[in-house]
Amino acid sequence: MATMISIEGLTKTYHLGELDVPVLKEIDLSIQEGEYVAIMGTSGSGKSTLMNIIGCLDRPTSGLYTLDGRDLTTMDDDELADIRNQYIGFVFQQFNLLPRLTALENVMLPMIYAEVPRSERIKFAIAALEKIGLGDRLTNRPSQLSGGQQQRVAIARALVNHPALVLADEPTGALDSKTSHEIMELLTELNQQGTTIALVTHDATVAAQTKRVIHMQDGVIVETEKHS
Repeated sequence: MATMISIEGLTKTYHLGELDVPVLKEIDLSIQEGEYVAIMGTSGSGKSTLMNIIGCLDRPTSGLYTLDGRDLTTMDDDELADIRNQYIGFVFQQFNLLPRLTALENVMLPMIYAEVPRSERIKFAIAALEKIGLGDRLTNRPSQLSGGQQQRVAIARALVNHPALVLADEPTGALDSKTSHEIMELLTELNQQGTTIALVTHDATVAAQTKRVIHMQDGVIVETEKHS
């Protein structure tokens, strides 16, 4: 498998007045194309900061980060925004759907930024919603959908530009156990179809359903375990 993500000596330090707060300390990590990885750790372990850097939402203080062979540490903000739009799909704990838009319109949003023609936006968004089992909910707004259905819409939105990488931040954190299981089954199915997925979670049950778990503590990777 080709290497999708390569991280070497990555650090992140926040400067709070005269105080330096190191959050990531010399992280080395690689994720292969088609992998399904969980990043686990308690609050303050650095897992969300690492995910934000992988997703081009934050910049490292030092170190090297390449995505699909591209060195992202040398890019400016506009170039990083292009990378986010072209390569990465995001799924968040709170869904982050726009309440006044329908499911179809929410899924179409990333394609607007990518300047996809409207007729194609509609076609691709319908296909994405049908793929995750919501083809009959196109005109429903978030308030008319259950939590699990809203997360499915968010996953469809993340997939609609056919990203090389999907990043999920506590994707089941706002869901009950039954719905969480359904969402994890959907993510597993998407990974089996070839999508590379990395998720942040504090839930060992969720992490156990991935193929590799990266454990973080105090800004460093302390353990990696593989699942068959």
